[in-house]
Amino acid sequence: QVQLVESGGGLVQPGGSLRLSCTASGSIFRISDMGWYRQAPGKERELVASITSDVGTMYADSVKGRFTISRDNAKNTVYLQMNTLKPEDTAVYYCNVKALVYTGRWFEVWGQGTLVTVSS
Repeated sequence: QVQLVESGGGLVQPGGSLRLSCTASGSIFRISDMGWYRQAPGKERELVASITSDVGTMYADSVKGRFTISRDNAKNTVYLQMNTLKPEDTAVYYCNVKALVYTGRWFEVWGQGTLVTVSS
């Protein structure tokens, strides 16, 4: 009942920037927490950044000062602005959304993933 579509990944040189977007659609009444996770080859999925409905944010130590998470509630969209990218940021990035639908049920939904490659 809730679908996520991600965009914005790609290949970028070290020091460059990318902006990821994730839009939720479906019978959504309200969205609470939204977040971005990533999974590098051979590693476990890790939380990169999250944002609450009242715009409280948290970041992994490895991205503090370089990444910024934001949301547009009118568009049911979460963004991840990634600056000063490093090769170790290379991973598949997944968005995660907790949404309440009109039937009164909560869903936690994952995006399909978008690949970010940081390489010269």
